Amino acid sequence: MKKTIYIVVGVIGVLAIAAILYLVFKPKSPATTLKNDIEPTQIDTGPVSEIVGATGTVSSEQSAILVWKTSGIVSELHSQVGDLVQAGDILAVLDPGSLSPVEILAQADLVAAQAALDNLFESQTQSARAFQAVESARELLDEARNPDIDQAAASQAIAEADKAVAEAERKLNTLTSPVSQAALDQAKANLVLLEKKVDDNQAMIDRIQKKLDKRDDQYQPWESRRRYKQFMEGLEYQQIQLQIKYENALQKYENLQSPPNPVDVALAEADLLEAKAQQYEAQKQLERIKDGTSPAELALLEAQLADAQREWQRVQDGPTVEDITAAQARVTAAQATLDKARIAAPFDGTITEAISKVNDQVTPGTPAFRLDDLSSLWVDVGVSEIDINRVEIGQPVILSFDAILAKKYNGQVVEVAPVGSSNQGIVDFKVKVQLSDADADVRPGMTAAVEIIIQETNEEAFFPPNFAGSAMSFHYRDDRDGNLE
Repeated sequence: MKKTIYIVVGVIGVLAIAAILYLVFKPKSPATTLKNDIEPTQIDTGPVSEIVGATGTVSSEQSAILVWKTSGIVSELHSQVGDLVQAGDILAVLDPGSLSPVEILAQADLVAAQAALDNLFESQTQSARAFQAVESARELLDEARNPDIDQAAASQAIAEADKAVAEAERKLNTLTSPVSQAALDQAKANLVLLEKKVDDNQAMIDRIQKKLDKRDDQYQPWESRRRYKQFMEGLEYQQIQLQIKYENALQKYENLQSPPNPVDVALAEADLLEAKAQQYEAQKQLERIKDGTSPAELALLEAQLADAQREWQRVQDGPTVEDITAAQARVTAAQATLDKARIAAPFDGTITEAISKVNDQVTPGTPAFRLDDLSSLWVDVGVSEIDINRVEIGQPVILSFDAILAKKYNGQVVEVAPVGSSNQGIVDFKVKVQLSDADADVRPGMTAAVEIIIQETNEEAFFPPNFAGSAMSFHYRDDRDGNLE
């Protein structure tokens, strides 16, 4: 029995010694080895970046729910979803017959209020006219009290009228007087003389043209083509002038032989009658004022001035500011009552929801339309108080949407709230992001995943696939021993 125990103990001792020797002399392996059953995967590289992530909802530049302000039945719809409208456009109207009596009478109130306001402004015009009448009456009275100026003006007017009469008589006499034989003979002689000059000049042109038509080897030593061209230019210009004079002389000769045009005679007679009428009026004016203004005329002018002054005193102050303000308020109130029966666009935008329909019965506060200005889209996000001090205006933003697959958009931080808000013990600060490349796929109300790029460098780093960090992620590699960390 004892022998058996000794054998077991010996075997155990040998095994223990073998295990120790194996551990001591085992070859060392690398710090990290890949098992044969593990497949390698590709690792992307890119710049090192630091981001702050958040979510937010897309909103438009401006948005409004347009509601009815009174009760009635919708009778007209002028817009539908997708329509572009401008500020002031009428979108819908209520049936006038379905409105309350107060609103029906608002049209009459508006007309009466506008008429009252117009009358107030008209009184200002009356005041200006009354003042002008005073100035005119005073000017007439001053002229009556100082007749020397008027007498000199009347004498000047008579002299000008006499001159106009003499000129009109001369024109009429020229038209109606018979032409003397001497005048006809002189006109005929002038015509013949100009005709001869025209013919002679043309003959000279023809001779020079023959010279120009010769060949250069036919020219005599004293001849020159250049000089002939200069002569030709002068002769052609002279021919034009002579032709004009000849045509004028011909017209004059024919006029002397023809009887006067009845229309010209009638116009000349009318001019003479008008000149004589002005001459007569000027003489009467001088006769009237040569002895000065009579006491009766002075009294009349003074009375007219007094009447004008009294009328101006009556209307000179015009309406008070309070009167005009009250009248304008009545107009505004009546117009506001009328405006309740229709929906108008408060700003330029797109109809994104049309709620009212024709024949709908509406009450104050019933929604009619939603209007959005889609010219620019924004995303409001809440950033934690831990990260807010690293967010600044102008930082680039990358946005993605669950509703728009495989597509990213760019934006920029445009506003950072200076004050945070607490919700269940968590403090967030509102950050406003403007999309710079939004398209028709991006719509107000969509949820956006926002990555605000806090810092970005050009250093290369490895990005393992499906690597997900927190709001702030760092990516790097260690090439000292070829192992990833």
